[in-house]
Amino acid sequence: MHYLKDITMPLIDTHAHLDFYTETSTDREDVLRRAYAAGVQTILAIGIGEGPATMHQALEIAAATHSHDQPTIYASVGIHPQEAASATREALAKLESLASNPRCIAIGEIGLDYYHLENPEPEIQRHAFIAQMQIAAKLSKPILIHCRTSELATPQAKQKFGTADAWQDLLDLITEHWTPSNLGGIMHCFSGGIPEAERSLAANFHLSFAGNLTYPKSQSIRDAAELAPTDRILVETDAPFLAPLPLRGQRCEPAFVAHTAAALAEIRGISPDELAAITTQNFHRLFPTTA
Repeated sequence: MHYLKDITMPLIDTHAHLDFYTETSTDREDVLRRAYAAGVQTILAIGIGEGPATMHQALEIAAATHSHDQPTIYASVGIHPQEAASATREALAKLESLASNPRCIAIGEIGLDYYHLENPEPEIQRHAFIAQMQIAAKLSKPILIHCRTSELATPQAKQKFGTADAWQDLLDLITEHWTPSNLGGIMHCFSGGIPEAERSLAANFHLSFAGNLTYPKSQSIRDAAELAPTDRILVETDAPFLAPLPLRGQRCEPAFVAHTAAALAEIRGISPDELAAITTQNFHRLFPTTA
Protein backbone atom coordinates (compact mmCIF):
# COMPACT_ATOMS: atom_id res chain seq x y z
CA MET A 1 0.00 0.00 0.00
CA HIS A 2 1.08 3.58 -0.65
CA TYR A 3 -0.37 5.46 2.24
CA LEU A 4 0.01 9.11 1.28
CA LYS A 5 -1.66 10.55 -1.76
CA ASP A 6 -2.62 14.14 -2.49
CA ILE A 7 -5.62 15.16 -0.41
CA THR A 8 -7.11 18.50 -1.31
CA MET A 9 -10.18 18.28 0.94
CA PRO A 10 -9.96 19.40 4.59
CA LEU A 11 -9.33 16.75 7.24
CA ILE A 12 -10.30 16.48 10.90
CA ASP A 13 -8.09 14.84 13.50
CA THR A 14 -10.63 13.49 15.97
CA HIS A 15 -8.12 12.64 18.71
CA ALA A 16 -4.87 14.42 19.59
CA HIS A 17 -3.15 15.14 22.89
CA LEU A 18 -2.08 18.69 22.17
CA ASP A 19 -0.99 19.38 25.74
CA PHE A 20 1.92 16.97 25.24
CA TYR A 21 3.73 19.32 22.83
CA THR A 22 5.99 21.20 25.23
CA GLU A 23 9.52 20.44 23.99
CA THR A 24 10.12 24.11 23.16
CA SER A 25 8.28 27.34 23.86
CA THR A 26 6.78 27.25 20.34
CA ASP A 27 6.41 23.48 19.98
CA ARG A 28 2.63 23.37 20.03
CA GLU A 29 2.21 26.37 17.76
CA ASP A 30 4.66 24.86 15.26
CA VAL A 31 2.79 21.52 15.36
CA LEU A 32 -0.53 23.28 14.76
CA ARG A 33 0.81 25.31 11.84
CA ARG A 34 2.18 22.16 10.21
CA ALA A 35 -1.22 20.51 10.70
CA TYR A 36 -3.03 23.40 9.04
CA ALA A 37 -0.55 23.43 6.15
CA ALA A 38 -1.30 19.70 5.69
CA GLY A 39 -5.02 20.41 5.37
CA VAL A 40 -6.08 19.62 8.93
CA GLN A 41 -8.62 22.32 9.68
CA THR A 42 -10.12 20.94 12.92
CA ILE A 43 -8.67 19.01 15.87
CA LEU A 44 -10.40 17.49 18.87
CA ALA A 45 -7.92 18.01 21.72
CA ILE A 46 -8.18 15.31 24.36
CA GLY A 47 -8.49 16.58 27.91
CA ILE A 48 -7.14 13.88 30.16
CA GLY A 49 -3.84 15.58 30.99
CA GLU A 50 -1.66 13.63 33.37
CA GLY A 51 -4.72 12.97 35.50
CA PRO A 52 -7.65 14.97 36.90
CA ALA A 53 -5.40 17.77 38.16
CA THR A 54 -4.48 18.72 34.59
CA MET A 55 -7.48 17.60 32.55
CA HIS A 56 -8.41 21.26 31.97
CA GLN A 57 -5.41 21.86 29.70
CA ALA A 58 -7.10 20.87 26.43
CA LEU A 59 -9.88 23.37 27.03
CA GLU A 60 -7.32 26.09 27.70
CA ILE A 61 -5.59 25.27 24.42
CA ALA A 62 -8.92 25.34 22.57
CA ALA A 63 -9.77 28.72 24.08
CA ALA A 64 -6.38 30.22 23.27
CA THR A 65 -6.05 29.03 19.65
CA HIS A 66 -7.54 31.55 17.23
CA SER A 67 -4.88 32.02 14.55
CA HIS A 68 -5.64 32.14 10.83
CA ASP A 69 -2.84 29.64 10.16
CA GLN A 70 -3.84 27.05 12.79
CA PRO A 71 -6.74 24.58 12.96
CA THR A 72 -9.92 25.20 14.92
CA ILE A 73 -9.60 23.38 18.24
CA TYR A 74 -12.35 21.74 20.25
CA ALA A 75 -11.77 19.84 23.48
CA SER A 76 -12.89 16.91 25.56
CA VAL A 77 -12.45 16.25 29.25
CA GLY A 78 -12.17 12.92 31.00
CA ILE A 79 -10.41 10.62 33.43
CA HIS A 80 -8.43 7.92 31.63
CA PRO A 81 -8.90 4.37 32.98
CA GLN A 82 -5.25 4.34 34.06
CA GLU A 83 -6.19 7.19 36.41
CA ALA A 84 -9.46 5.61 37.56
CA ALA A 85 -8.36 5.53 41.19
CA SER A 86 -8.27 9.34 41.04
CA ALA A 87 -11.93 9.59 40.01
CA THR A 88 -12.92 11.02 43.38
CA ARG A 89 -16.11 12.95 44.03
CA GLU A 90 -14.09 16.17 43.71
CA ALA A 91 -12.47 15.09 40.45
CA LEU A 92 -15.82 14.12 38.95
CA ALA A 93 -17.31 17.47 40.02
CA LYS A 94 -14.42 19.23 38.27
CA LEU A 95 -15.01 17.13 35.17
CA GLU A 96 -18.70 18.04 35.10
CA SER A 97 -17.90 21.71 35.51
CA LEU A 98 -15.34 21.67 32.69
CA ALA A 99 -17.64 19.64 30.45
CA SER A 100 -20.31 22.33 30.72
CA ASN A 101 -18.06 24.64 28.67
CA PRO A 102 -19.48 24.93 25.10
CA ARG A 103 -15.98 24.36 23.72
CA CYS A 104 -15.99 20.92 25.36
CA ILE A 105 -17.84 18.68 22.92
CA ALA A 106 -17.22 15.24 24.43
CA ILE A 107 -16.33 13.29 27.55
CA GLY A 108 -13.19 11.21 27.17
CA GLU A 109 -11.16 9.39 26.68
CA ILE A 110 -12.77 7.02 29.15
CA GLY A 111 -13.18 3.26 29.30
CA LEU A 112 -11.23 0.21 30.40
CA ASP A 113 -7.53 -0.74 30.14
CA TYR A 114 -6.36 -4.18 31.23
CA TYR A 115 -2.94 -3.85 29.61
CA HIS A 116 -0.57 -2.30 32.16
CA LEU A 117 0.30 -4.04 35.42
CA GLU A 118 0.07 -0.78 37.35
CA ASN A 119 -3.46 -0.01 36.17
CA PRO A 120 -6.25 -0.01 38.77
CA GLU A 121 -8.24 -3.17 39.39
CA PRO A 122 -11.11 -3.73 36.94
CA GLU A 123 -13.76 -2.87 39.52
CA ILE A 124 -12.17 0.55 40.14
CA GLN A 125 -11.97 1.19 36.40
CA ARG A 126 -15.59 0.16 35.90
CA HIS A 127 -16.77 2.47 38.68
CA ALA A 128 -14.96 5.48 37.14
CA PHE A 129 -16.27 4.61 33.69
CA ILE A 130 -19.88 4.39 34.84
CA ALA A 131 -19.63 7.67 36.75
CA GLN A 132 -18.34 9.49 33.67
CA MET A 133 -20.99 7.99 31.41
CA GLN A 134 -23.59 9.31 33.83
CA ILE A 135 -22.12 12.81 33.64
CA ALA A 136 -21.99 12.65 29.84
CA ALA A 137 -25.61 11.53 29.66
CA LYS A 138 -26.64 14.34 32.00
CA LEU A 139 -24.90 16.91 29.77
CA SER A 140 -25.87 15.21 26.48
CA LYS A 141 -22.23 14.93 25.35
CA PRO A 142 -20.91 12.00 23.28
CA ILE A 143 -18.19 9.84 24.84
CA LEU A 144 -14.74 8.92 23.56
CA ILE A 145 -13.87 5.33 24.38
CA HIS A 146 -10.47 3.87 25.27
CA CYS A 147 -10.32 0.08 25.34
CA ARG A 148 -7.16 -1.98 25.68
CA THR A 149 -7.13 -5.66 26.46
CA SER A 150 -4.56 -7.77 28.33
CA GLU A 151 -4.04 -10.04 25.33
CA LEU A 152 -0.62 -8.58 24.47
CA ALA A 153 0.30 -7.48 27.97
CA THR A 154 3.22 -8.68 30.06
CA PRO A 155 2.86 -12.02 31.85
CA GLN A 156 2.51 -10.13 35.15
CA ALA A 157 -0.36 -8.02 33.80
CA LYS A 158 -2.03 -11.10 32.33
CA GLN A 159 -1.83 -12.75 35.74
CA LYS A 160 -3.31 -9.67 37.43
CA PHE A 161 -6.28 -9.30 35.06
CA GLY A 162 -6.73 -13.03 34.48
CA THR A 163 -9.55 -13.95 32.14
CA ALA A 164 -11.16 -10.51 32.32
CA ASP A 165 -11.97 -9.28 28.82
CA ALA A 166 -11.85 -5.50 28.48
CA TRP A 167 -13.94 -5.45 25.31
CA GLN A 168 -16.63 -7.67 26.80
CA ASP A 169 -16.73 -5.71 30.05
CA LEU A 170 -16.74 -2.38 28.20
CA LEU A 171 -19.52 -3.24 25.79
CA ASP A 172 -21.63 -4.75 28.56
CA LEU A 173 -21.29 -1.55 30.61
CA ILE A 174 -22.15 0.57 27.57
CA THR A 175 -25.27 -1.53 26.95
CA GLU A 176 -26.42 -1.07 30.53
CA HIS A 177 -25.37 2.48 31.29
CA TRP A 178 -25.00 4.35 27.97
CA THR A 179 -27.27 2.92 25.29
CA PRO A 180 -30.45 4.06 27.12
CA SER A 181 -29.26 7.68 26.73
CA ASN A 182 -29.60 7.43 22.91
CA LEU A 183 -26.33 9.35 22.61
CA GLY A 184 -23.44 8.32 20.42
CA GLY A 185 -19.71 8.31 20.76
CA ILE A 186 -16.40 7.29 19.26
CA MET A 187 -14.40 4.11 19.65
CA HIS A 188 -11.08 5.93 19.72
CA CYS A 189 -8.12 4.29 17.98
CA PHE A 190 -10.31 1.32 17.16
CA SER A 191 -8.18 -1.77 17.72
CA GLY A 192 -10.72 -4.58 17.74
CA GLY A 193 -11.84 -6.89 15.00
CA ILE A 194 -15.13 -7.45 13.22
CA PRO A 195 -17.02 -8.79 16.30
CA GLU A 196 -16.06 -5.72 18.38
CA ALA A 197 -16.85 -3.43 15.45
CA GLU A 198 -20.30 -4.92 15.00
CA ARG A 199 -21.18 -4.54 18.69
CA SER A 200 -19.80 -0.98 18.75
CA LEU A 201 -21.78 0.00 15.68
CA ALA A 202 -24.93 -1.55 17.14
CA ALA A 203 -24.39 0.62 20.23
CA ASN A 204 -24.40 3.76 18.01
CA PHE A 205 -20.64 4.37 18.03
CA HIS A 206 -18.38 5.66 15.30
CA LEU A 207 -15.11 3.83 14.66
CA SER A 208 -12.09 6.13 14.57
CA PHE A 209 -8.95 4.78 12.92
CA ALA A 210 -5.43 5.84 13.88
CA GLY A 211 -1.92 5.12 12.61
CA ASN A 212 -1.98 1.50 13.78
CA LEU A 213 -4.38 0.87 10.88
CA THR A 214 -1.28 0.95 8.66
CA TYR A 215 0.84 -1.52 10.65
CA PRO A 216 1.53 -4.94 9.08
CA LYS A 217 0.05 -6.92 11.98
CA SER A 218 -3.21 -4.94 12.05
CA GLN A 219 -5.23 -6.98 9.57
CA SER A 220 -8.15 -7.40 11.97
CA ILE A 221 -8.39 -3.60 12.25
CA ARG A 222 -8.31 -3.26 8.47
CA ASP A 223 -11.06 -5.88 8.19
CA ALA A 224 -13.22 -3.79 10.54
CA ALA A 225 -12.36 -0.63 8.60
CA GLU A 226 -13.57 -2.24 5.40
CA LEU A 227 -16.79 -3.45 7.05
CA ALA A 228 -17.81 -0.21 8.78
CA PRO A 229 -20.69 1.78 7.29
CA THR A 230 -19.68 4.93 5.44
CA ASP A 231 -21.46 7.18 7.92
CA ARG A 232 -19.64 5.74 10.95
CA ILE A 233 -15.93 6.16 10.12
CA LEU A 234 -13.51 8.80 11.39
CA VAL A 235 -9.74 9.32 11.35
CA GLU A 236 -7.36 10.43 14.07
CA THR A 237 -3.72 10.45 15.08
CA ASP A 238 -3.73 9.89 18.86
CA ALA A 239 -0.76 12.23 18.57
CA PRO A 240 1.94 12.24 19.81
CA PHE A 241 1.54 8.43 19.72
CA LEU A 242 1.10 5.84 16.96
CA ALA A 243 2.68 7.56 13.97
CA PRO A 244 1.45 5.80 10.80
CA LEU A 245 3.62 4.20 8.17
CA PRO A 246 5.94 5.35 6.72
CA LEU A 247 6.59 7.58 9.74
CA ARG A 248 6.34 4.91 12.44
CA GLY A 249 8.83 5.52 15.23
CA GLN A 250 8.65 9.30 14.92
CA ARG A 251 6.74 11.56 17.25
CA CYS A 252 3.27 11.70 15.77
CA GLU A 253 1.59 15.00 14.86
CA PRO A 254 -1.94 15.90 13.70
CA ALA A 255 -0.54 16.56 10.21
CA PHE A 256 0.13 12.82 9.93
CA VAL A 257 -3.61 12.08 9.85
CA ALA A 258 -3.32 12.45 6.06
CA HIS A 259 -1.39 9.15 5.94
CA THR A 260 -4.07 7.30 7.89
CA ALA A 261 -6.83 8.88 5.79
CA ALA A 262 -5.12 7.75 2.59
CA ALA A 263 -4.71 4.23 3.98
CA LEU A 264 -8.37 4.04 4.99
CA ALA A 265 -9.41 5.32 1.57
CA GLU A 266 -7.37 2.61 -0.12
CA ILE A 267 -8.89 -0.09 2.10
CA ARG A 268 -12.39 1.11 1.22
CA GLY A 269 -11.67 1.58 -2.49
CA ILE A 270 -12.37 5.31 -2.65
CA SER A 271 -10.27 8.39 -3.28
CA PRO A 272 -8.52 10.15 -0.39
CA ASP A 273 -10.57 13.27 -1.09
CA GLU A 274 -13.78 11.25 -0.84
CA LEU A 275 -12.58 9.82 2.47
CA ALA A 276 -11.74 13.30 3.76
CA ALA A 277 -15.17 14.60 2.83
CA ILE A 278 -16.96 11.62 4.40
CA THR A 279 -15.09 11.73 7.71
CA THR A 280 -15.51 15.51 7.96
CA GLN A 281 -19.26 15.17 7.43
CA ASN A 282 -19.44 12.35 9.98
CA PHE A 283 -17.63 14.44 12.59
CA HIS A 284 -19.95 17.41 12.15
CA ARG A 285 -23.00 15.14 12.30
CA LEU A 286 -21.81 13.67 15.60
CA PHE A 287 -20.83 17.10 16.94
CA PRO A 288 -23.36 19.47 15.29
CA THR A 289 -22.14 22.54 17.17
CA THR A 290 -18.83 22.30 15.26
CA ALA A 291 -20.41 22.62 11.80
